[in-house]
Amino acid sequence: MTDAILEVVGLTRRFGTVVANDDVTLRVRPGDVVGLLGHNGAGKTTLVNQLVGLLRPDAGTIRVGDADAVEDPAAARRHVALQPQAQAPIDGLTPRRAIELSGRIRGLSARDARAAATALAEEFDLGPWLDRRALPEGGVLSGGIRRLTSFAMAVAAPMPLLVLDEPTNDIDASRRRLLWDAVRRRGDEGSGVLVVTHNVAEAERVVDDLVVLHHGRVVASGSPARLRGTQDSDLRLDLQLQPDGQDPSTAANPTGPGTSPSVTIRRQVRAGRRVLLTVPAEEAAAAVTWATSLRDEERIDGFSLGPVTLEDTYLALTADPKPRPDAIEREPETSEEEPAHA
Repeated sequence: MTDAILEVVGLTRRFGTVVANDDVTLRVRPGDVVGLLGHNGAGKTTLVNQLVGLLRPDAGTIRVGDADAVEDPAAARRHVALQPQAQAPIDGLTPRRAIELSGRIRGLSARDARAAATALAEEFDLGPWLDRRALPEGGVLSGGIRRLTSFAMAVAAPMPLLVLDEPTNDIDASRRRLLWDAVRRRGDEGSGVLVVTHNVAEAERVVDDLVVLHHGRVVASGSPARLRGTQDSDLRLDLQLQPDGQDPSTAANPTGPGTSPSVTIRRQVRAGRRVLLTVPAEEAAAAVTWATSLRDEERIDGFSLGPVTLEDTYLALTADPKPRPDAIEREPETSEEEPAHA
C-alpha cells in the first residue's frame, strides 16, 4: 500500500518504432502539486492519455488510489478530474451551464453545482461571460475564456486527483496568475495535482515537485530548489546576441563551458539569440566587466545578471547537442493514433 494518489512505475508506450514514453516513473501524493515539464513532443500528453484510460501502455503500471488504471480504467477515472489539452467541447452551452453539468456528473446536487459555478465565476472574473452561449465560430467567447471554463469544469467538484494538461494556454497574464493561485489552492485543500506544462517560470512558484520529460524519458525530478542545485551560490549571466552573432563564451573557450578571459563558466546553454551562463557569485563584478566589454565591442546587443532560475536548469537538461537520428520521425504530442481528450 502507498500513500500516493497517483503512482506510475516503468511506463512505456510506443507508436510503431517511436518510443513516446520510455520507462517513466512518477508519483503524486494528496496535497502535492507536481509539475510535468517538457517541450512539445516530449511525450507529456501521451502520458496523460494513459493515466485516464484513453491509451493502454505497452509496459508498466498506473495506480490511482487503490485502483489499477491499466486493468480497470473506469474505476481509476472515478478518482480523477481532467482538463485536457484541447479546448472543452462547450459549443451551444454557456460557461455557467457547462460548469454546472460538470459538477452534476461528478455527484454534486443541482444547488451545489449552481453554487460552484457562481463561486468559480467570481474566482476567475468570468462574470461578464458566464451566461453567453459558446458558438462554433467563436467570437462570443475567446479562447482564454473557453480555457478558464474548461479549468472550472475540472475543479467544479473536489476530486482526489486533478490532472491539468497545459491549463494556461490562451489565457491572458492577469488571469494566468489567478489560475496558478487556484491550482496551488486545490493542492492545499488536499487534492493531488499533476500539472502538465512547458511554462517553467510560472510553474516554479506553485509546484512542490517537478518531473522533467525529454524524448519520452524522465531526465530529472525533485523540488525546484533541488533541481536548481545552486543554494544561491551562482548567478546567471544572460547575453543577448546580435542577429547571426557568435557565442562569445564559446569563442573564448572552444572546448565548451570553462573559463572566459576573466569569468568561470560553470554551465552554458544557448536559447535562440540568448546565451545563458552560470557563473560564481563571487565573480559577479568580473562577469559584468566582461559583458560590458562585449557590448562596447558590439559583439552582443546587451546583457543582464541575476539569480539562477529553474529555466536555466530546464534548458540545460533538455538541450540536444546534436539532432537525434529519430528526431524527424518522432510522434507529435497529439495525433490520430493518440487521442488528446475524452
